Amino acid sequence: MTKLTAIIPTGNEIHNIEAVIASVSFADEILVVDSFSTDGTYEKAIELATRVIRREYQYSASQKNWAIPQAKHEWVLLVDADERVTPELKAEILDTLENLKKDVVAYWIGRKNYFMGEPVNYSGWKNDKVIRLFKRDNCLYQDKHVHSEIIANGIVDKLTHKFNHNTYTTFNRYIAKKTRYASWSAKDYDKKTGRLTPYHFVIKPFWGFFKHYVIQSGFRDGVVGLTIGYVQAYVVFIRYVKVWLLRKGMD
Repeated sequence: MTKLTAIIPTGNEIHNIEAVIASVSFADEILVVDSFSTDGTYEKAIELATRVIRREYQYSASQKNWAIPQAKHEWVLLVDADERVTPELKAEILDTLENLKKDVVAYWIGRKNYFMGEPVNYSGWKNDKVIRLFKRDNCLYQDKHVHSEIIANGIVDKLTHKFNHNTYTTFNRYIAKKTRYASWSAKDYDKKTGRLTPYHFVIKPFWGFFKHYVIQSGFRDGVVGLTIGYVQAYVVFIRYVKVWLLRKGMD
């Protein structure tokens, strides 16, 4: 069977590290790429993983593009610390590696998202998917600060089963994470946004809420859907505040 390297990027993930490593225990190499964690993640990873390497974190795509060539094996499964490979997905990955298709260099994998301990069935997260199983030398992340995806040199297929994705640990941590994302995405949006107007600070945040809560049926997810909608509006607003601050040289 084709051998597999599982790559797990980490940064202060002590609450996730044991479970995520256990979920990829079938991989021939488990490579943890740690961004100088201070909560014991690094020490625990050394106990459990095949190999642990460290690099100062800049942004997600940069970290992952640095990590991918470090993989020992040609095929890579990249798993974020808050994701879990289910038994069904594991079986499908192993079967895929045993019966590789000609010219296919990567696979989309869906994600079943959980927030506040509840499954998110709507709210714009229903069809969430990511390219995470791929050939090391044929794939690279877009050079974007937020929401970067794999650029594949070859055919991309898809798997049937999904990751479990636990996006929520505590609400304060979630808000802090989304605020960081807004700061990072501001660097991307600064390059493609013209003069800032009330449209950016009022209409776009409102649209973010309306899209997630109404158009994408977030109301069907109850309090979870309402929270996601409001947080999305907050992230859009903060993004443009950060763009404004960048242009003033204050961020």
